[in-house]
Amino acid sequence: MIDVQEAITRAHHAEWARVVAALTRRFGDLDIAEEAAAEAFATAVERWPADGVPPNPGAWLTTTANRKAIDRIRRENKRDDKQKEAQMLYDDDPVEPLGAVDDERLRLIFICCHPALAMETRVALTLRMLGGLTVAEIARAFLVQETAMGQRITRAKAKIKAARIPFRVPSADDLPARVSGVLAVLYLVFNEGYLATSPDADPVRHDLTAEAIRLTRLVRALLPDDGEVAGLLALMLLTEARRTARVSASGELVTLDQQDRGAWDGTLIAEGHRLVRERLATGVAPGRYQILAAINAVHTSARDIRDTDWSQIVALYDQLVRLDRSPIVALNRAIAVAELDGPEVALAAVDRLGEKLAGYHAFHATRADLLRRLGRGQQSRAAYDKAIELAGNTAETAALIRRRDQLG
Repeated sequence: MIDVQEAITRAHHAEWARVVAALTRRFGDLDIAEEAAAEAFATAVERWPADGVPPNPGAWLTTTANRKAIDRIRRENKRDDKQKEAQMLYDDDPVEPLGAVDDERLRLIFICCHPALAMETRVALTLRMLGGLTVAEIARAFLVQETAMGQRITRAKAKIKAARIPFRVPSADDLPARVSGVLAVLYLVFNEGYLATSPDADPVRHDLTAEAIRLTRLVRALLPDDGEVAGLLALMLLTEARRTARVSASGELVTLDQQDRGAWDGTLIAEGHRLVRERLATGVAPGRYQILAAINAVHTSARDIRDTDWSQIVALYDQLVRLDRSPIVALNRAIAVAELDGPEVALAAVDRLGEKLAGYHAFHATRADLLRRLGRGQQSRAAYDKAIELAGNTAETAALIRRRDQLG
């Protein structure tokens, strides 16, 4: 017997993005599209338990959402042209050309990453519209408050409406102008899967990492000469290779130095290393994702944590800092510096980031570890307490609690 609630959940994950994007393109209004889609899913919650799950849930949801949108437009008694266009939905829909991108989900990401919007805005809007991440998860990815992120997304919708930015199928000529936004979306989706920020989610969400890798492979097939696309794919593969070693049997996050390297996926590592070598062989100055991939290649080349070439990693971070002055990059560089120059030098660098990263749990976790290594137990405990307060991932929280309690 089909579990109706499970069917609705599965349909939401698979169909939300497609329904919203289709209605947005047809009616030219993202708010109407989202509200109609939400009403369609609410109707499913009411009807499916009594009527049963329809043979084609996606088609049922699309039809219901279309009719909800039409009803709303008619109630507003506006948009005469839109009503005429909407009436076509009761007949056979004209087939929309696929454009340069065959995959439905990837096509939607390219559609949403319109260059008329600021980069952060288009990334946030795309993550929300595709339904993979909540506003809270997106806010944590950008290190801002949830209310601020909600306002940012609302303003993006208003700009789309005011400027009449078209949600049309991208052509091959559109792709280069949009690819940076697409890569940013895929990277954030992958990161949310690699280390989920919500305490209500699984600590590691393989569904998100696998989908991000699949879509990045498709982008690479579209833009095979783009170094950053290859770099992001390599970064994802080298990170995903360590997934099964990241959470212990007791449910704790396992840090890189404690992981069983024999459990890493050698096939993914080999493919990631090959992509990194290919990009280095071009002689072209690497971008952000390529440098991050190279850092991960150094880590995955070491059979033991003691074999890690920390000087090379710090040198790569030095390159990255010149491209990306994010405080998170500076924090990660300091972690590598601790292995090369010692925890005292690293702590000084970390403390300089305090004002920018006060609300970031990894900042406090890093300070706690460095203070522990310096024998400053009371200060380390306080830093662990703050990291535990801010952390959302259950496996990471469990690991932080254990480390704090081991201070004695």
